[in-house]
Amino acid sequence: MPIQYNESLDLTFHALGDGTRRGMLAMLATRGEHTAGELGKPFGISQPSASQHLRVLERAGLLERHVEGRIHRFSLKTEALQEAQSWIGRHREFWKGSLDRLHAYLENLDTKDADR
Repeated sequence: MPIQYNESLDLTFHALGDGTRRGMLAMLATRGEHTAGELGKPFGISQPSASQHLRVLERAGLLERHVEGRIHRFSLKTEALQEAQSWIGRHREFWKGSLDRLHAYLENLDTKDADR
């Protein structure tokens, strides 16, 4: 199975590559919808920094934004995470199978050497 890449996975893994963004997602997963200010507060970051993190998460399809006047509320979207989980699962199986075949091959070589 060839390893495949696609842009949406790149965006997802990039977004997940930052601890602050993972923390924001964890807040949304455990406590539901939050405002931008609420999501940035535990990390001690400025509002512009929080907004930048939220834009990265939104671009990756991990957040949904609801605007009520000047208040922006965010909720978790799980589809991109499910796609990443599926990708990881496929590649885990590919590499597990490859390593199992390598192990069997090496054991076969040891058996042939012992027979000589």
